[in-house]
Amino acid sequence: MKVAVAAKGSVAIKETQEEEHAASGVAELAKAAAIALALALFIRTFMFQPFKIPSESMVQTLMVGDHLLVNKMVYLLWPPERGDIIVFRPPHEPDKDFVKRVIGLPGETISMRGDTIYINGKAIEEPYAIYERPHGRGSLPGFEAIKVPEGKLFMMGDNRNNSQDSRAWGVLDIGSIHGKAFIIHWSWNGNGLGVRFDRVGKLL
Repeated sequence: MKVAVAAKGSVAIKETQEEEHAASGVAELAKAAAIALALALFIRTFMFQPFKIPSESMVQTLMVGDHLLVNKMVYLLWPPERGDIIVFRPPHEPDKDFVKRVIGLPGETISMRGDTIYINGKAIEEPYAIYERPHGRGSLPGFEAIKVPEGKLFMMGDNRNNSQDSRAWGVLDIGSIHGKAFIIHWSWNGNGLGVRFDRVGKLL
């Protein structure tokens, strides 16, 4: 009889240990998931953030369906430079995200005649810019000299005749920048052709 009681006691102890082990495993998984979530939120908030290209304003550099990663810390260390592709919130639609290229820097005078941009009176080379004429439309008009104020940037899309940019809504406050786009991490052709593998991993 004593043997039977001891056996039952051993089984009970074993079951309790297994339950405690299972509970410990669940707790560890929950802890790991919480840490991973906190890390992901920290990275997204302060370091890197994904964005999707919805329009043709940056063709050929960026295509509709490209997914970008944006470095949110780079401008904490260095100022924006001409040619940077940045994601920001424009002054006329502060609830939306835009992506354009930095063309005019603080203190510079920028103008446009024909298909040429002039900075402080000197023409600049822009191998990324295209000036395709949309169906039924001519070129967008140029503009006279504009002095970019301190703390501001003059932004333009690479697809010059299909871009709503600083020519339409004015200069951009540097404080409205999300960060600098640096890589295409995914690209999907919405016309049914699937993944653009040749664009995945492309540095900007």
